[in-house]
Amino acid sequence: MLDDLDDIHPLFHGAPSTTEFKKLRKRIVRYAREAIEQYGMIERDARWLVCLSGGKDSYTLLAALYELKWRGLLPVDLLACNLDQGQPGFPATVLPEFLERMGVPHRIEYQDTYSIVMDKVPQGRTFCALCSRLRRGNLYRIAREEGCSAVVLGHHRDDILETFFMNLFHGGRLATMPPKLVNEEGDLFVYRPLAHVAEADCERFATAMNYPIIPCDLCGSQDGLQRQQVKQILDGWEANSPGRRQVMFRALMNARPSHLLDPNLFDFAGLARDPAQNE
Repeated sequence: MLDDLDDIHPLFHGAPSTTEFKKLRKRIVRYAREAIEQYGMIERDARWLVCLSGGKDSYTLLAALYELKWRGLLPVDLLACNLDQGQPGFPATVLPEFLERMGVPHRIEYQDTYSIVMDKVPQGRTFCALCSRLRRGNLYRIAREEGCSAVVLGHHRDDILETFFMNLFHGGRLATMPPKLVNEEGDLFVYRPLAHVAEADCERFATAMNYPIIPCDLCGSQDGLQRQQVKQILDGWEANSPGRRQVMFRALMNARPSHLLDPNLFDFAGLARDPAQNE
């Protein structure tokens, strides 16, 4: 039934029939469903703005959500959205043509945030923070205009791990990208349904489906980014001890405030001995 072209969404037309791909696809969908249920993302009759960059992660996100919807496990309306940020050479027709061909409702928005980033960021500094802030502000605006209750992003397990270590090494705090949050204005959710999905699985899936990948040349062209340095460290750990990434990710789901040092999370001053134990 999964491979019946009359039943399945066009996003999966031409999917490889190999056992390996079927296992990959089921694993991605299972992990997405797990995150959606575990973190309480579903609101009945909601509308989600699914953000597409044209990278492997966002294509995987879109496909996983549509399969869950097709299976009757995601009772929400989906609107795909690409924000064209005016980067020179950006193939502006790729995503709209793809989404039209797939029959996916979508909105393409053009906002030249690239010029702002290039003007405001000093030479030699990274673009990511300002670029991300401008992109997020526009996506929030679009979500409101489209009557969406949530902005849905394609960050995966490895993004979350890398962000944790960036905060640990450079920010002096234990924090990462949460799978679910409310924006500062309090009117929109931000969801990351791929929170449990490995980056390698996203890459294998998007490549096998031959989706038209659009690289991010803005930040990808910069050397020495902190995130790239962290990724190299994690790659080294994984190479020396396969499965290390998943172990570290599980640790993020198993925090023990009483065994850390933050008095705002645990009342160390209020700890008391049991006098009866001395009798």
